[in-house]
Amino acid sequence: MPNAYQQMTTSELDATIAQLEEQVAKIRALGLKLDMARGKPSSEQTDLSRPMLDLLTSESELVDEGASADNYGFPDGLPSARRLAAELLGVDAQNVIVAGSSSLNLMHDVVVNAYTKGIGGNAPWCAQGEVKFLCPSPGYDRHFAITERYGIRNVPIAIGDDGPDMDEVERLVNGDPTVKGMWCVPKYANPTGVTYSDEVVRRIAALKPAAADFRVFWDNAYAVHDLYDEGDELLNVFEALAEAGTKNLVYEFASTAKVTFPSSGMAFVTASPADIAEIRAAFSIERVSPEKLSQLAHVRFLRDVDGIRAHMARHAEILRPRFELVQLKLEEGLGGLDVARWTHPRGGYFVSFDGPAGSAKAIVALMAELGVTLTGAGATWPYGRDPLDTNIRIAPTFPTLANLGAALDIFVVAVKLVSARLALAER
Repeated sequence: MPNAYQQMTTSELDATIAQLEEQVAKIRALGLKLDMARGKPSSEQTDLSRPMLDLLTSESELVDEGASADNYGFPDGLPSARRLAAELLGVDAQNVIVAGSSSLNLMHDVVVNAYTKGIGGNAPWCAQGEVKFLCPSPGYDRHFAITERYGIRNVPIAIGDDGPDMDEVERLVNGDPTVKGMWCVPKYANPTGVTYSDEVVRRIAALKPAAADFRVFWDNAYAVHDLYDEGDELLNVFEALAEAGTKNLVYEFASTAKVTFPSSGMAFVTASPADIAEIRAAFSIERVSPEKLSQLAHVRFLRDVDGIRAHMARHAEILRPRFELVQLKLEEGLGGLDVARWTHPRGGYFVSFDGPAGSAKAIVALMAELGVTLTGAGATWPYGRDPLDTNIRIAPTFPTLANLGAALDIFVVAVKLVSARLALAER
């Protein structure tokens, strides 16, 4: 069905474009400088964790269940930190490694180990010729950058309201031995905000890979990042693996980066006993000991999963108005024009927006001219190539509510002008 601009006469469209260009000129004259480029917590959110900084002093006992936090040792992390991570993910603490503050760093290191040393006794990926990774798209640009860096071919996979297109995933994974992995953000996916359905999780767990060294990289970054009390429920992938009788298929990652402090959180990885033993051996070459003082502060502050959920409920009070403002502004400004669609996530950090074909780069460029920085158009697709040039990732968490509202008002004008110009160009 044609959108509102396509239905206008040429004279009506010319008049509409002139009005929108006048609005743009007024906005440009304001000299604004607003940033919605990355999904960063606001200072209001990081302030919630400031009390954690008071928990360790020069007088503190720096021992955790017999593990010294002020010296070498316990390379898998403090016992209480591993138990907290295991409780959060619903897995056995024996199969958890807590190290560093960045789960992306852990993912990178696991990819590098597979690329240089191999998985499960198989040849290193670098010695196997062409290697492919499946990339549900739109997706997380930093995932795609890791595999691209090592010459691994990123293959986009469509993602719907319930997760990746599993017919295509099964066809490729089960039929092509060069497919070695798949990136997944299974709960409140970046940027679409969708949560994988139980059926999708079970189908992933039941994959029969043609490659013995295929692994799913399960980045559960938003496991506890609900905006509402009735948040999405994600099926435990390791329980699904047990039901399917599948072993050695999934590496799961998470962190407290957007729970406490992004630069000083706890990151963790879990996998099957055989896979975690292999990861442990690889990590032992580069890590003598993790950041145990940070881990000790975290477990004393967060305590347990109930403590994490109570803390995240306070985050939700800050974030919910921002996400609701996005929905309000987009619906009020664009809802009746049929020029765009966007997601309505119940958690996570992003809203995924799709304008008309051929619009995303022009919208992002116009926004930059008007003083608003967005994530680059195409960033949500492998190699930065959005095939239809439609997708824009909206990151509403960092700006103040006032700045977010201003940025969204400008965004609506930019979308209207670019959409009207495209409609005129089609004449």
